[in-house]
Amino acid sequence: MKPIRLISGFLTVGFWTLMSRILGFAREILILSYIGPGSALDSFVVAFRLPNMFRRFFAEGAFNAAFVPMFSRKYEADEDAVAFARDAFNLLATAVLFLTALGMVFMPVLVWATAKGLYGDERFDMAVGFGHIVFPYILFMSLAALFSGVLNATGRFAAAAAAPVLLNILVVPALLIGAAVGGDVVMWLVWTIPVAGVAQLALVWIAAAHAGVSFRPGLPKWTPDMSKMVRVAVPAALASGVMQINLVVGQIVASSTPGAVSWLFAADRLYQLPLGVVGIAVGIVLLPDLSRRLAAGDDDGARHAFSRAGEFALFLTIPCAVAFLVIPLPLVSVMYERGATTADDSAAIAVAVAIYGLGLPAFVLQKLLQPLFFARSDTKRPLNYALWAMFVNAALAFGLSPFLGWMAPAIAASASAWIMVLQLSIGARRFGPVARFDARLRDRLWRICLCSAIMAAALWGGTLILSPWLGMAGWRYLALLILIAFGSATYFLSSHILRAFRFSELRSAAKRSG
Repeated sequence: MKPIRLISGFLTVGFWTLMSRILGFAREILILSYIGPGSALDSFVVAFRLPNMFRRFFAEGAFNAAFVPMFSRKYEADEDAVAFARDAFNLLATAVLFLTALGMVFMPVLVWATAKGLYGDERFDMAVGFGHIVFPYILFMSLAALFSGVLNATGRFAAAAAAPVLLNILVVPALLIGAAVGGDVVMWLVWTIPVAGVAQLALVWIAAAHAGVSFRPGLPKWTPDMSKMVRVAVPAALASGVMQINLVVGQIVASSTPGAVSWLFAADRLYQLPLGVVGIAVGIVLLPDLSRRLAAGDDDGARHAFSRAGEFALFLTIPCAVAFLVIPLPLVSVMYERGATTADDSAAIAVAVAIYGLGLPAFVLQKLLQPLFFARSDTKRPLNYALWAMFVNAALAFGLSPFLGWMAPAIAASASAWIMVLQLSIGARRFGPVARFDARLRDRLWRICLCSAIMAAALWGGTLILSPWLGMAGWRYLALLILIAFGSATYFLSSHILRAFRFSELRSAAKRSG
């Protein structure tokens, strides 16, 4: 994959992820307006996190690390990649069906284990009921992740990246209809989740068939390839799911404070925008490219791809982190504060957003560094690093909670993310120059940081000027748009002047992605 095509892949995945996140914002705005922080939203967050957590383990983490490199090598070498994909599908489907059945039976135990603070009040029973409805979502999304891996490995990123948009396309009108007819809005939300899962699976299944990977499901077969894939996938699933485990630990701590689960959920959705657009896009595109280059012995090309991915990721991530630190309250109040969400809720969410902002570059760097290991089918080391990071997260979350309350989980998540990055960076040294940023990126990194500092000053000054309008009904939306546009223009202009990034590079990549 040539450098321009690599960046165009980032832009393609990033575009569809951005569409998903924008619609996701519309979804969260409606959820916080119609339902608001409280018992119902706390219960929904706890229930919906269960299938998402297991999806990271059984689908995205495992198949990004194990399935994609093996499928990529077979696809490039014309070694019956379709049969391999069929066997992997059948094995995954059987495993997740069994997991779904267990989850439905032991739902009260799962809710208690992941949010024991709910036990003893109405939130617990609501969470169990919601969980029975949304948990089958894991089956559809796990299988969709496999077909998405097929599409990414064959260089067809659009359909796989577009599939998550369907969730928000279906949820947003469901919330609007539920509010319009005067029904229980949260139930409209809950029942739409499994329907969206079916739609997402159908989209990527059809797209994979059009890409030439078509097969009929059948009984699972235990082949040498399946044995190898499982050996790689098990530690990879745990390593890639560390963020979900950290979220659950935070949820356990936060569940003791009414509304805190909802606050952290809202903050999480805000910082997930740059994480999804940049970090996940980089991880999705970089892994198959590194796998192909390393298999071909192209170490120079692998290092170039790794450095350009890092350059792209840091250029967009560092200013986002700075913005979360400088203007969290204007962002949160304008986006979320309406209906059932009060000014006190906005203040709490803004604190969490600023704390998560400190960890945002680390979350993205994890997505960049993990493919260095996964492309070599090395998942044991990332697993060991993840276990240490989880220990740090749990120790800080529980240790700080008596002093900082519900804020402790956010602090713990950001700190453990940097611990994970440090371990990955040190561990990757054994791979030699391939795992080191090249001179071009090292030269541009300090420029990116300087431009982000200039943008921070512009945002701070802009907030002082626009503060009367940022708190004024009706005008606050325009005021925030002006503030963001001013900050972005300052950053991109200073980046061009200081040569942190050139507009011509983005234009070339954008033309290629089209």
